[in-house]
Amino acid sequence: MDFYKEQYQKWLNSDLLSHDEKQELISLSNNEDLIKERFYTSLEFGTAGLRGKMRMGTNAMNKFTVAQATQGLANLIIKENRAADGVAIAYDSRNNSELFAKVSASVLAANGIKAYIFDELRPTPELSFALRHLNCVAGINITASHNPKEYNGYKAYWEDGAQLPPEHAKTVSAEIEKIDIFADVKHTDFDKAVSEGKILILDQEMDEAYLSEVMKQLVNPNAIKNVANDLHIVYSPLHGTGYRLIPDILARCGVEHLYVVPEQMEINGDFPTVEKPNPEYPEVFKLGVEIANSVGSTLVIATDPDADRVGVVTKNNVGEFVTISGNQMGALLIDYIITAYEETGTMPNNPYVVKTIVSTELVAKICEAHNVKLHNVLTGFKFIGEVIKNYEQSGADATYLFGFEESYGYLKGTYARDKDAVVATMLICEMTAFYHAKGMTLFDALNGLYEKYGQYLETNQEVYMDGIDGKERMASLMNVLRNNAPESIGGKRIIEVGDYLTATITNKLTSTVSSTNLPFSNVISFKMENNDVIIARPSGTEPKIKFYYLLTGKSKEEMTANLESYKSFISSFV
Repeated sequence: MDFYKEQYQKWLNSDLLSHDEKQELISLSNNEDLIKERFYTSLEFGTAGLRGKMRMGTNAMNKFTVAQATQGLANLIIKENRAADGVAIAYDSRNNSELFAKVSASVLAANGIKAYIFDELRPTPELSFALRHLNCVAGINITASHNPKEYNGYKAYWEDGAQLPPEHAKTVSAEIEKIDIFADVKHTDFDKAVSEGKILILDQEMDEAYLSEVMKQLVNPNAIKNVANDLHIVYSPLHGTGYRLIPDILARCGVEHLYVVPEQMEINGDFPTVEKPNPEYPEVFKLGVEIANSVGSTLVIATDPDADRVGVVTKNNVGEFVTISGNQMGALLIDYIITAYEETGTMPNNPYVVKTIVSTELVAKICEAHNVKLHNVLTGFKFIGEVIKNYEQSGADATYLFGFEESYGYLKGTYARDKDAVVATMLICEMTAFYHAKGMTLFDALNGLYEKYGQYLETNQEVYMDGIDGKERMASLMNVLRNNAPESIGGKRIIEVGDYLTATITNKLTSTVSSTNLPFSNVISFKMENNDVIIARPSGTEPKIKFYYLLTGKSKEEMTANLESYKSFISSFV
């Protein structure tokens, strides 16, 4: 019998499945393709943890795969002799998130590991803060970030507050492979474990500790207060965890006129007002823009369901609302933070900024102009966290100023080691107030950056490869790009190829090879003769390869024309 059929029968025969769970599997009995899709493999545990559709099966998010992953994490913690240090657990607004969080806590408690779990949903960055605040060895966050409603995920964090380092992720993955999903996972009753003190409940006391650290990140505490009477902000949590703490932090820093989107303040894992709860998509701002137009606001802010990403639309010079991309917001915030510190004479010693390799090079120009050191790291906020950790461990006299990645993730401060939409929203409002006092919008400020540093255009293209053979097709495409790269893209000659899997950069003009000075990663970059850069990177959480375009030019028209040529070539090449 094929492996996936054996797994299917094993689940059907298990006494641990409820009647409804077995009925779900029985409904597949006449569809071998669906059975194979659910059981041909297990969800892969990596540095980003698990992510998948919620349904029965090994290749899915359900209480059994969550428990198995937690047992794998528990085995790592026990091997490290860190059981007494405990694990912090948080969850978002998605369907089954609370269930999966309680399952995780129960498995930990059954393994003799103290579990701290929030009394209700909380933002992802607060989980990162809490585990550091409590000196936990690890953290678990149940969230699928901005994915569609069918998905959920399991993120594991280590003691520094960042997601698991690769070596620990490999250990957990290896432990999971050894664990029989039904026979080898330890369980205890959640309520009983709470009453016995094996599971501890985190409440608003932790919120206060977290928000206190966020408030410390204001650059100019008077910026909002100075224009509070005339500053109007619209905010939406997109049915997620930002619904309480973000309005709270904005009130604390002086925002007097905050208008929330009432339909999207509803905690609902079906995300009824949006197709995808992703603040990168302009359509999620529709309801917020309607409110903004009615109250005279120039700014609408939205955070994703676990409040680690934040997006913005602002009015342009003809009164229309336009998107500020993650790259643009990163550049705006860095320029504002540096400028505000300089103007108030409060710039800390030896400041440094961290960004990912797929994020805008406009930031390099800004940092260079202000003598601020810039670090480029691989994609993933854990790598930004590693830079902070390395500075701290070295004892160097240097100050972390800001970190960001193009996918709408930002962090100021070292209280957490993951992107934080709470602090980012606060800083965006502070920056908006700063420019509002000058009679400017964020759109005006962005154009000011382009006038000063030159024109930049960044975007990306996603190539989805769904299905059972999706991973093989993704690997095949990356191998072709790596081993049979084209000589040119869109009519522009490639002069430099970066292969991050071998950590090498090859100059095609001189045939010289240098190091990326970064960890190994399945990423390929192409630098063109006009200094444009195209980067290909498989997603760690979705069946897709993402192509990033980082362009410069003399005009928007020139960059747009080059972009269309590049995209057309990549589409035909794929």
